[in-house]
Amino acid sequence: MDQVTAKKAVVSVSGLTKRYAGRDVLAGIDLEIAAGETYALLGPNGAGKSTTIEVLEGIRRPGGGEVSVLGEDPLSASRAWRSRIGIVAQSTGDLGVYTPRELISHFGSLYPNPRGVDEVLDLVGLTDRASVRATKLSGGQQRRLDVALGIVGRPELLFLDEPTTGFDPEARRQFWDMLAGLTGEGTAILLTTHYLDEAAHLADRVGVLTGGTIVAEAPPAQLGGADARVPIVRWRDAGGSLREERTHTPGALIEKLCAEARELGFAKGEPAELEVRRPTLEEIYLELIGANGAGGADELTEATDTNGADQ
Repeated sequence: MDQVTAKKAVVSVSGLTKRYAGRDVLAGIDLEIAAGETYALLGPNGAGKSTTIEVLEGIRRPGGGEVSVLGEDPLSASRAWRSRIGIVAQSTGDLGVYTPRELISHFGSLYPNPRGVDEVLDLVGLTDRASVRATKLSGGQQRRLDVALGIVGRPELLFLDEPTTGFDPEARRQFWDMLAGLTGEGTAILLTTHYLDEAAHLADRVGVLTGGTIVAEAPPAQLGGADARVPIVRWRDAGGSLREERTHTPGALIEKLCAEARELGFAKGEPAELEVRRPTLEEIYLELIGANGAGGADELTEATDTNGADQ
């Protein structure tokens, strides 16, 4: 974790465990996130992502291990500590009859050094909807309002749980630009997302959580190691079957296939549908969770243990 050790660690977790109904949801998580870093925590439903985040937020008691967030234990942290984090939960809460401007102003008043209301509205693209009741906003606009309430306090650490659900492609790109501005100011971000292109674009590092442990952790372009990025050559053979082969020497394989195609009299001198590509982040991710067992205990059961005793 050279990148983390070179900067101040905002999140430091060692040996984090949690059990539900006799099952290990978390079986020894080690995690560090530096100031200004965006870390994407990926994993299938039920893998323990929500449990991990809720422990870091101080709303769920760990089973074991050491957890430090902004230098404090989240369970016993002060009210001042809570003003230093921002939370954008997975689902939109009940925002009542208030407008975005009213809500941002109110939430901002709870922090010692909030962003200006107009600045926040502009950052999340809600300036032209500032005076519309929250209940009248579209799903995507309500999601933007969730984000606005999460960033108004200038958090040092921002938790983003599926933040762009309901966003159209243009809105997602605008949101990504906004996050880049936050990290540029030193904000650390812990992101969960099912959009692998989002993780690839935003994250300095990604961690894949499955089976209760982080089975791989690296910058997106390096996840899974060099072997995971061996090129794939795909073509349709003389019998019409679609074939593919992973090889470190795609050029040599293509030369061989083209020679065979010329011998068989293929019009273009190459097999039909010939292509060379490298595995995508999504393919590498799916291979990792498949190799390590997809999932864990059902996270729907975790709601019964919020701030409760260890099980």
